[in-house]
Amino acid sequence: MAATGEIEMLGNRMEFDYAEGVTGYVLVFARIITGYWFLHAGVTKYLAAEPFNAGGWLVNGTAGAPGPVHAFLAWVGQTPWMLEFTNVMVPLGETLIGFALITGAAVRLAAAGGTFLMTFFYLGNADWGHGLVNGDLLGLALFLVVGALAAGRILGLDAYLEELEFVRRRPALRYLLG
Repeated sequence: MAATGEIEMLGNRMEFDYAEGVTGYVLVFARIITGYWFLHAGVTKYLAAEPFNAGGWLVNGTAGAPGPVHAFLAWVGQTPWMLEFTNVMVPLGETLIGFALITGAAVRLAAAGGTFLMTFFYLGNADWGHGLVNGDLLGLALFLVVGALAAGRILGLDAYLEELEFVRRRPALRYLLG
């Protein structure tokens, strides 16, 4: 396990020791659980008896959402090419995001993708029948934590990928890893 990590927070570079206490293990646990959650969601959409179709949720299930969000999601659900794109990208995105988090490869990129999806899921379920704090918001928070704290550098492939000459020559790539 990597002993230290470096993050940038509010414009300041900070180094912290993952080995202190259980911090590193908690981050790995959060990364793997979040990855399994998304991998399972994506794969089960492929294995379902009926092809995945987000149309019903986009048009009807988001009716409690605030105006612009519902209007956009309903438009996606009623526009054939956007609906088809969504029907392909949601399960594919969930599967790839889940796989990346479980393996610890390109974790920040995967966390950004998960944050994007969870934002739409959260806002799309905006009738908030179970309150403002719900599973969608907690999933969004998990992606933010895993990405911000570079959880792929701990027992993940990102620690190895960052040592590759290709990545070393392109420091900007480190922002996708972690």
